[in-house]
Amino acid sequence: MMIPVRCFTCGNVVGEHWDDFTRRTEAGEDPAEVLDDLGVTRHCCRRMIVSHKDLVDVVAPYQ
Repeated sequence: MMIPVRCFTCGNVVGEHWDDFTRRTEAGEDPAEVLDDLGVTRHCCRRMIVSHKDLVDVVAPYQ
């Protein structure tokens, strides 16, 4: 998994929230409520988590 460790804009750590976010949203919880519960309040940090698409498995065979 290649989630960035820090937000590109402000530098806050966002990588530590990825596992909880994906587990809870796959279970059917609202992504906005999950991010609020995890304490991710800045728009730039929320963007980092919500817009991330893990493509490492797609790209790995071509290396």
